[in-house]
Amino acid sequence: MLSFTFFKSGDYSGYKEMGDIIMTGDMGKPETSPESAEQRINELREKIRYHEYQYYVLNEPEISDAEFDRMMRELEQLEQEYPELITSDSPTQRVGGEPLDEFSKVTHSEQMLSLGNAFDAGEVRSFVDRVYRLAGHRDIEFILEHKIDGLSAILTYEEGSLVRGATRGNGLVGEDVTPNIKTIHTIPLKLKKEAVDIELRGEIFIKKEDFERLNQQRMDREEEPFANPRNAAAGSVRQLDPDIAARRPLDFIAYSVLDPKRHSLKQHEETLELLEEQGFKINWYEKYKDVEQIIKKCEEWTAQRNELPFEIDGIVIKVNDLALRDQLGATSKSPRWAVAYKFPAQKKTTTIQDIKISVGRTGALTPTARLEPVELDGSTVSRATLHNEDEIRKKDVRIGDRVLVQKAGDVIPEIVKVITEQRTGQEEKFEMPDHCPVCGAPVLREEDEAVVRCTNITSCPAQKREGILHFVSRNAMNIEGVGPALIDQLLAEELIDDFADLYFLNKKDLIPLERLAEKSAENKIKAIEDSKEREFFRVIFALGIRHVGQNAARILSGAYTDIDRLAEAEKEELKELSEIGPVIAESVVSYFQETHNREVIEKLKKAGVNLSQNKTGDQQRELEGERFVFTGALDNYTRNEAQDLVRSLGGRPTSRVSGQTDYLVAGENPGSKLEEARKLGVTVLSEEEFEAFLK
Repeated sequence: MLSFTFFKSGDYSGYKEMGDIIMTGDMGKPETSPESAEQRINELREKIRYHEYQYYVLNEPEISDAEFDRMMRELEQLEQEYPELITSDSPTQRVGGEPLDEFSKVTHSEQMLSLGNAFDAGEVRSFVDRVYRLAGHRDIEFILEHKIDGLSAILTYEEGSLVRGATRGNGLVGEDVTPNIKTIHTIPLKLKKEAVDIELRGEIFIKKEDFERLNQQRMDREEEPFANPRNAAAGSVRQLDPDIAARRPLDFIAYSVLDPKRHSLKQHEETLELLEEQGFKINWYEKYKDVEQIIKKCEEWTAQRNELPFEIDGIVIKVNDLALRDQLGATSKSPRWAVAYKFPAQKKTTTIQDIKISVGRTGALTPTARLEPVELDGSTVSRATLHNEDEIRKKDVRIGDRVLVQKAGDVIPEIVKVITEQRTGQEEKFEMPDHCPVCGAPVLREEDEAVVRCTNITSCPAQKREGILHFVSRNAMNIEGVGPALIDQLLAEELIDDFADLYFLNKKDLIPLERLAEKSAENKIKAIEDSKEREFFRVIFALGIRHVGQNAARILSGAYTDIDRLAEAEKEELKELSEIGPVIAESVVSYFQETHNREVIEKLKKAGVNLSQNKTGDQQRELEGERFVFTGALDNYTRNEAQDLVRSLGGRPTSRVSGQTDYLVAGENPGSKLEEARKLGVTVLSEEEFEAFLK
């Protein structure tokens, strides 16, 4: 018989003092009744959870692996005998389930914003000064944390049990990766303390030592090693087979709670304490008020970053007061209450082995240096952008040169300089081609541009492919599941010739393609169908009109109610629009004059894609011609949301106050624009007056 010392469910406090498993007698299978089995199962689960926490979170194991395995085997045997007692938060459920065809989508309860960056001490001071200014120069505490280089994940617990784990995705919609999340031992399947409902955010990563071991195992199996720990973590979380994820040494650190008011949290520090109490591993953190102390600590970690067991690429600086965070708000992309101090880019020397040309959607020929691979900031770099012909000449870059490379903004590798003193005389000068390397058409460099372009704007395969990729991209039509691999197959099989052809595909077209099961084909067709209802400004941006970015597309969609009116617009008329200059105006007119483009738009019409504002004429004219400027922090809108609202009603949001400004909307802590508006006699509206004005 086995005899154990057990404790009340959820109470781990006595484990250490009272010892672990006390075993006497033989190890035969105990006889159990359903009632005693349920009690024993619950006791085993509590013990196993405790020892998992000691081992994986605290790194302080108290029993041997053999003892732990014996408990797990007994629990598995009991659950096999009484399957009705199996629960989703049982330790036996960390691994299991059939491989998935694909991940389902999860709409986040709130937008998962990205952090803005500060690359030097001056930008850190600017961030802190801005926070003090917006907060009215009161006493403010900042929390510093390591910026772990991993994959962001959002976990949802109901009644204390893990019910969902999701990736960040595009910030609004992520992927449900719960089976893979359950394999991470530092993520509790059941919380330690209360049976609470809680949603939290953290980072999935792989420690350096574990990463080296993982790569060695892959090389022993003659598999391609991972480029860096972050790629390995991200790839593991997105495995359709949870058994593969379970074999990867994934780790997790929790760093924030969504909806902290629900848990009566007032400080970020309290958030971290709550997460730790519930059984999570949390980040290193320290509190500071003085900006110079913050900068000093950032500089210290710049020098010490390699001493940590995991990769970090910076220090996150956050306002501690959660109410103040709400007051500061956010832009459309980043919170105003936090910033990431990014470590200076690491520089290394390598050799240029070749220079290759790629052709973009607007026909631009971009030279890229192929490098002798070099480790840089935790990843293997084998390419670097050379931008254009002038850049090559300015830096005198030659094939065979030894060069100094770095990651621009810690992301895109670039060549800092050529080490000319190491030249041997064998280096080759590079000349831009006079014909497109893809389609063979002549290239042209216009007088006022640094870019060489392919002149075959309608038939160049490279331009066609890149144009379709732009059309389906996140900021354009955002067609989930339609990426480079599928588009390459569709083009190769001549199922599409342009992006409008996507809307005439059916499931039977997709199923024969490589790696496409019936369910996956259905989902892709549905995603294409759903994109027909995208906002008009997204469609304009998706068309790929040269020089027309997202902001210009918003302005055009606010000024013209449908695609036909935009297509008929004349250059001088377009130039009258705020922020639409002669270059954009000329580009828009030229686009709609091209026969091929008009044919593609006709196909979009036939497919039923939204090509208008979907508003009545009266609604569209409510603010027509009115110019608005926004200043200060608004409570109910981000700056972009307020500007979009004005555009949707025919108004024109601008960034500067002038004599032509009709209204200035002033939020909390307005800047100098308020004083300028008063001097010029511009009507000033509070946020409440602005909303009343719209009604």
